[in-house]
Amino acid sequence: MRSFLTTQNLPLRLLRLTLGLALYGVAIALMIRGNIGASPWDVFSQGLSRTTGISFGVCTIIISGVVLLLWIPLKQMPGVGTVANAILVGLFADLGLALIPQANHLALQVSSFAGGLVLLAFATALYIGAGLGPGPRDGLMTGLVRVTGRPVWLIRTGIELSVVVVGFFLGGVVGAGTAAFALGVGPITQVALRWLRVDLHGKSRQSAMVDVASPLEPVTND
Repeated sequence: MRSFLTTQNLPLRLLRLTLGLALYGVAIALMIRGNIGASPWDVFSQGLSRTTGISFGVCTIIISGVVLLLWIPLKQMPGVGTVANAILVGLFADLGLALIPQANHLALQVSSFAGGLVLLAFATALYIGAGLGPGPRDGLMTGLVRVTGRPVWLIRTGIELSVVVVGFFLGGVVGAGTAAFALGVGPITQVALRWLRVDLHGKSRQSAMVDVASPLEPVTND
């Protein structure tokens, strides 16, 4: 197990990437089925889905594609993981939504959301540990930080406030889960990164990312 988590073998890293993104999509579906709020970007996808009638997962893919177009003026370079993220998360989110029933009681809603949040943190660490490039949204954030010189917290807050407001007016669900996500995803992901032995500052990991994917180290998997 340890060799799988730390290996530089490309096929195993691709397997880890795919597994992480698949679990990430299922985690999103769990939180959506909780119906007590979701992450800002998922509120946006949910609102767009309800407005257009297009499935949540396809809306997620469309948004990822638009975000990647914004990379062009920022001169960001996508990696294998970037493209996989843009496609697979939405596909597995739709699969999860097709299989997971809507939670109708508060205890089930909270359990569904909490389970999704923990699974998302685990999936994020699994995907980041593959070292094959940042997700579209993280690349947008890091690109804007580099171009504007503004701090990460300001850029990220500005982006996420913007998408959650747009998502809310489109019909996305904003609630206690949205606040819980904002407060909980960082600490839980940090625990998952440590448990999966992901070293974001290790020389071997950085060089692997430069050689195979992007020169930018991912901050999170959003």
